[in-house]
Amino acid sequence: MEACQAVEREIDKVCVKFGAINDHAKRVLSDLVNQLQTLKEEYDNSGNDHVLTEVQADILKQNMTKIKETISKLATDHRDLHSTVSKVGKAIDRNFTADFAATSRDEVFNNPEKINLINKVICQHFYRQGMHDVADELAQECSITPESHEKEPFTEINHILERLKNKDLEPALAWATVHHDNLEAQNSSLEFMLHRLKFIEILRQGSSYQTDAICYARLHFRKFMYRHEKEIQMLMGMLLYVPNGINSSPYSCLLDQELWIEICELFLREACQLLGVCMNSPLTTCVNAGCTAIPALLNIKQVMMQRQVSGIWNGKDELPIEIDLGNENKYHSMFACPILRQQSTKYNPPMRLICGHVISRDALNKLCNGNKMKCPYCPIEQTPSEARLIFF
Repeated sequence: MEACQAVEREIDKVCVKFGAINDHAKRVLSDLVNQLQTLKEEYDNSGNDHVLTEVQADILKQNMTKIKETISKLATDHRDLHSTVSKVGKAIDRNFTADFAATSRDEVFNNPEKINLINKVICQHFYRQGMHDVADELAQECSITPESHEKEPFTEINHILERLKNKDLEPALAWATVHHDNLEAQNSSLEFMLHRLKFIEILRQGSSYQTDAICYARLHFRKFMYRHEKEIQMLMGMLLYVPNGINSSPYSCLLDQELWIEICELFLREACQLLGVCMNSPLTTCVNAGCTAIPALLNIKQVMMQRQVSGIWNGKDELPIEIDLGNENKYHSMFACPILRQQSTKYNPPMRLICGHVISRDALNKLCNGNKMKCPYCPIEQTPSEARLIFF
């Protein structure tokens, strides 16, 4: 973010300077054009058959000299602008790294299986975005056979999202009705929010549709009373202000266009939850995680190269440092050994002792004294072989 702000400051300088030069040039050139136009009209009205007197010739020479000086000054100002523009490029080079090859290992992508997996992830992303023609072409060129479950559910979801963006609630309402039991099971408010928007859209049409809105509320809101009583009371309060206009009522906040953006996000989240998939595609998640991790990886790589220990990174499947990607990118339970203060890995998994306490395998090995060991939390003696591997 700091790098972006540094570049943005240089761009602002260019825009300010360009605006000043542009305004100055327009004003000066406009004055010159008006002055020459006035001079031309005077000469045309002099009646000398286009023969200039000495005074007129002298005035014309003075104007020509002024024009040349003005053009020269504008050209100089324009040249000065180039140096300001070049500073933007230098700021980009100074604040951003052009080569990110240092943060990856070439052998990671040399495996055909991994290349095929990457192509599948990209193909799946296009299907999720509704870009079926691009995804089908990629699948054909890469010899990928997409599964039907990767295409069909997202076709319907993207269709409904597109209609929601056009403020058409009918497909979403039909989908919510079909999945009513599943939405209720996950305590979702999507169906109510859709009916609420539909009710508000009916009221928007004016007092002549007030009876239709009441009938719609009686038909659909009754089953939501136990969870959304307060919201339904607010919707009923809107009826009092329909004759005089809802826009100037205390309920005008319910007409905010943000509600349509929120309903699109809510629908996508609930639909993905029903499908058992993440709201973001794997490709989006990887790209976002990579953008978060790159600055830290560049810094640690530079330090490792300065200390000539870059081989430590190349020999491991794990990153040399821990990078916090935020809670939104945590998908699995994690265990940190209370003894060694290290997060468990595939090669250092958590182990459950017979007393119920859990430590890492490395800690278990360090605590062994022959065939006996004591739990670090209680005095129970046991053998290392009695510990059991735990999967989170």
